[in-house]
Amino acid sequence: MRVISITNQKGGVGKTTTAINLGAALAKTGLSVLIVDLDPQGNASTGLGVSASSRELTTYDILIDGAALEDVAKPTDIKNLAIAPATTDLSSTDVELGQRDNRVFLFKDALGQSSKKYDFVLIDCPPSLSLLTLNALVASDSILVPLQAEFFALEGLSQLMLTVREIRETANPSLRIDGIVLTMHDARNRLSRQVEEDARTNLGDLVFTTMIPRNVRLSEAPSYALPVIAYDPASKGAQAYLDLAKELIERGTPKMETA
Repeated sequence: MRVISITNQKGGVGKTTTAINLGAALAKTGLSVLIVDLDPQGNASTGLGVSASSRELTTYDILIDGAALEDVAKPTDIKNLAIAPATTDLSSTDVELGQRDNRVFLFKDALGQSSKKYDFVLIDCPPSLSLLTLNALVASDSILVPLQAEFFALEGLSQLMLTVREIRETANPSLRIDGIVLTMHDARNRLSRQVEEDARTNLGDLVFTTMIPRNVRLSEAPSYALPVIAYDPASKGAQAYLDLAKELIERGTPKMETA
């Protein structure tokens, strides 16, 4: 079981879009995939068709009450793809868990105790370096960082890299970086091309070859509660996430050190 946190403390960079569509692309190859929604907004849950009224047990119950992961996970309409949904209840976890000695190990423990094992677990993290994100990083083998192709894109990475280093030194020494994926890329746009050049110059092989384009179908798919490969499998967005899934699998076990 390979556990990957999809994280960037900057919002609006495509974390949830990547979690949903990378998960669906991996599932399409025949791998069993669980998406874990650790964002209080619950957008990954909504984007995979899990209505708010059907979220009887959520990731909040795992962290606060010790609910079993297999009881929380729900199947989706995509074969081989399940999701552990979230609600806004998660927004109070920093306060509710603040005094617990094991507060950053709760999700790791839940994964370890689960009777159901997946090939991939993708954790959709909130846009902050909160206790939720720390739980995700401690439980993960690696992180994948969506990076929007826009001005200042690289500036927020330094704090994330420091956090990864601290987690490795204290709670999860095996944590690595799978890579950085450029999102919302427009090859016709000079700024997008410049961000790509800067990222590849500064980060080298950490940057995935595959880039996720700006794509209307990719933007429309969540409103139909579908990943783009189900909504429009011929679209550029769908092909990009299939390519990213293939590249992620080919990279195998992450070996890269943090900066």
